[in-house]
Amino acid sequence: MDLIELTDVEKVFTVRRRAGLLRRERREVRAVDGISFRVPRGEMVGYIGPNGAGKSTTIKMLTGILVPSRGRLRVAGIDPSRDRARLARRIGVVFGQRTTLWWDLPLRDSYGLVRRMYRIPDARYRANLDRCVELLDLGALLDVPVRQLSLGQRMRGDVAAALLHDPEVLYLDEPTIGLDVVSKARVRGFLRDLNAERGTTVLLTTHDLTDIEQLCRRVMVIDHGRLVYDGALDGLHTVGGSERMLVVDLERELPPMRDVPGARVVRVEGPRQWLAFPATRSAAPLVAAVAERYPLLDLSVREPDIEQVIARLYGDGPPRT
Repeated sequence: MDLIELTDVEKVFTVRRRAGLLRRERREVRAVDGISFRVPRGEMVGYIGPNGAGKSTTIKMLTGILVPSRGRLRVAGIDPSRDRARLARRIGVVFGQRTTLWWDLPLRDSYGLVRRMYRIPDARYRANLDRCVELLDLGALLDVPVRQLSLGQRMRGDVAAALLHDPEVLYLDEPTIGLDVVSKARVRGFLRDLNAERGTTVLLTTHDLTDIEQLCRRVMVIDHGRLVYDGALDGLHTVGGSERMLVVDLERELPPMRDVPGARVVRVEGPRQWLAFPATRSAAPLVAAVAERYPLLDLSVREPDIEQVIARLYGDGPPRT
């Protein structure tokens, strides 16, 4: 079952700006331009793009904050803009730069208000809160006012608040912003367990591509309001034309190895040489060719940097896949 469905969705804003001393002109800005995609129940999807690409506009339409200018949009069978109250009970939202917690209240009191808002049964509330507190390491923070929390602590608090009512869909905007390495690993592990154990559908937007690599098998890339890629994370390397790197350590310094089929020398430093080859190709034939023709000490294969792949997608604007 598809829990999220978008068909030819557009969002156009009218912007007015000064065009003279007494005159203003109007122009239309197409923030989202004909996006279509479906997310099955229980899937974790990365939704990424540069600033201004249309990510936040899409999320706001999915939550009912904004109304689409055109197209069809459903979440759990509900039109978000027509029935926001009913949808709110089935979704959780975490915006990295905006808290849903009460600024002057301790975390514990904020969670109590969330319980009343969503009318969460006591037993379920206690079970969910205990689980979140343990896995997100919030025990020492429950009696601390939100305004005294660091950004990373508040982010963990917001994630817990979004999950107390057992939402079917969780929208996460920069969920690991401001977290140290240990806290990031804790949040990622928590989200993996949540998805595996409860089948929660997750739509994740982030600039930390390690989040995407560790959590999502599917990724959607949006640029200038259009979906430029939708598929498996590994498929980004094919679309983006990325390359793997074979790093070869020779017994002695030699001229560049230009006779290795399917590879090109991109760098030479003494006895070490770097050979680039398509990310979709196996390294085995290259390794065999190098070992056969050259005095080899050691070698390694370096995978392409996903950040560079996505940056290339932004710049080239390939057709939808």
